[in-house]
Amino acid sequence: MTYGNSDDVKVGQWVLAVGNPFNLTSTVTAGIISAKGRNINILPSDPAKGEYPIEAYLQTDAAVNPGNSGGALVNTSGQLVGINSAIASNTGSYTGYSFAVPVNIVKKVVADLLEYGKVQRAFLGVSIKNLDADLAKQKNISNLQGVYVSAVTEGGAAKSAGIKSGDVITKIGDESVNEVSELEEQLSRFRPGDKVVISIRRDNQDMTIPLILKNAEGNTSIVKNETSQTVSELGASFRPLTKDEKQSLNIDNGLKITGLDGGKLRSAGIREGFIITQIDNQKINSVNDLKSALDKKQGGGVLIQGVYPNGLRAYYGFGL
Repeated sequence: MTYGNSDDVKVGQWVLAVGNPFNLTSTVTAGIISAKGRNINILPSDPAKGEYPIEAYLQTDAAVNPGNSGGALVNTSGQLVGINSAIASNTGSYTGYSFAVPVNIVKKVVADLLEYGKVQRAFLGVSIKNLDADLAKQKNISNLQGVYVSAVTEGGAAKSAGIKSGDVITKIGDESVNEVSELEEQLSRFRPGDKVVISIRRDNQDMTIPLILKNAEGNTSIVKNETSQTVSELGASFRPLTKDEKQSLNIDNGLKITGLDGGKLRSAGIREGFIITQIDNQKINSVNDLKSALDKKQGGGVLIQGVYPNGLRAYYGFGL
């Protein structure tokens, strides 16, 4: 199917939703785009777990019901402009509002998964707020266009480039942003290490600031989802620790277990959430470190040490 451009979609434009609602195969409904960049707060946000959701949906009044999720939202030229994903309803069925992930986010996610096996997220390193009349009056801001920067993260891309608390971000590249959801949507197109020009307003003066985006760990590395047969036998999924997790546990490295199936780790008594800090005294920071440590131990015993999120330190042993 041909990709459209969700940035070019206009409020009031006709669209069609394709799916299989209530097991009614290949159903098509029609409606208009009723809003863009809509945040409906249905995805959990937990930076401690590395969860940074993006909600910038295309809102439509095309009828969408259970069974439509994952189906195409297309324009009248047959181009894909979104993926139907959610409804707002008190009954569980359609009551007038449906939401689709914009295709420009979809393209980036698909490309990342094909190339790296993992979605690459780029961060500015800022805390931001929607700029409304009350906040503008409080901060003596005369123009309501843009997104207000309430804080910058030490070591983040924004801090390194000179963006300050109190600045108002008005554009990401050439795209204007007036809502937090719009800013997050624009950032979702980029990867760590990408260069982008940020337009800001400071003391009611406009300026542009070039910066290099970073990942959640504060560097520009691309994270690949690399596993081996040995790692697969562990029956677990992993992710690197965030800076906040390292600080709260007073450790400088670790790889967190985010899920456990029937594998060697569960059999050894390890529970979900355990943070592997060392394998046979080799420090572990990534799945690649884990793979390297285990490949050296083929046919032998393995000693894993680490810590749980509550601070409890533990040691486990098993054979490969």
